[in-house]
Amino acid sequence: MRSALPHPDACENCSTALQGDFCHQCGQSAHSPVRSFGHAVEEVFESFWHLDGRIFRTLRQLLLPGRLAAAYLGGHRTRYIPPIRLFVILSVLTFFVARLVVHVDAGSFISQTPTPPEVPGAFRDATTNEEVEQVRRALLAPLQRSRDTLPEALRKPIDVAIAKVDKQAARRQKELLGLPPGTSAPSAAKPAAPPPRVVPGNGKDPVDIGFLPGFANRWLTGQADIIRQNLPRISERPQLLVNAFFASVPSALFVLVPLFAGLLKVFYLGSGRLYLEHLVVALYSHAFLCVALLGILLLSMLGGQLTTVPAAGTLIGIAIALLLLWMPVYLLLMQRRVYGQSWLVTTIKFTVLGWLYFTLVTAATVVLAIASLARI
Repeated sequence: MRSALPHPDACENCSTALQGDFCHQCGQSAHSPVRSFGHAVEEVFESFWHLDGRIFRTLRQLLLPGRLAAAYLGGHRTRYIPPIRLFVILSVLTFFVARLVVHVDAGSFISQTPTPPEVPGAFRDATTNEEVEQVRRALLAPLQRSRDTLPEALRKPIDVAIAKVDKQAARRQKELLGLPPGTSAPSAAKPAAPPPRVVPGNGKDPVDIGFLPGFANRWLTGQADIIRQNLPRISERPQLLVNAFFASVPSALFVLVPLFAGLLKVFYLGSGRLYLEHLVVALYSHAFLCVALLGILLLSMLGGQLTTVPAAGTLIGIAIALLLLWMPVYLLLMQRRVYGQSWLVTTIKFTVLGWLYFTLVTAATVVLAIASLARI
């Protein structure tokens, strides 16, 4: 579609005389998308396909360990998406898909909590009240241990299971005593209830960490109080916690990636590379990890749709396992290619660096999970 409007003589952006369809001074097109619908549509699709082509070209190189980072650091930059932009696109996309794929609901949570086995048969085998009590204690012990590990707001499924065991024990005792069904039986001795647990931040037990300043402890106390109030909502809708966690991960990565670049700078002090060059390596490393995680999520989603296809679950499980194994191998090969040191030195540095960074990621995950509880 071409516009019938006359071609302008000067660039509308910088007033430079035009000698073609683009200004040689600032690069702006001579065609205005706001004056021609055809040019507006053309500009949209041109921009889309131009960006799309760069993304696919960049991803092809990214899948080869160290190829993209080495090319970018070697000066070949115009053909590829800049590392920070690529990382932002992939991290946001990956954890958006994670929120769609990973589902946890109250029903699945309750189904995963410990429940007593089919106990009526066990109680029927008991011929005395003492044997009934022994069976009861054996069934209640694992349930009570599980109950003690959960927050107060999440103990309801366990309490229901405990009440069921007590009811079955009382029924069997009545049968042994020959009492009619509506008659009360001697109540079985129940284990002593644990003392009420005081949650930090509820006004009774404020957070007080000695090495932190007062304002930090007050802030933590407030966050703990918010978490305490959110626990009933999480017990009913645990997906809220999952969504809050995945929504926070990209922000956490913006802290972890520069830290990883700092570790690279320390481990490769003699390489002559600047910190920003190590940051490029860190960005491309995490971009690949996002691609691999995205592949795992999509494979998991595909497996959920192919439950009726024979052997599909096995093949998808093998593919996911191979992806998980390839992730550290890829990073090792990338480190070897970019920095060019011997395999022995690279392997030693990769192992120590990986252990340090894994510790940081683990700590960040714990902090992020706790922070997500307060953001719901």
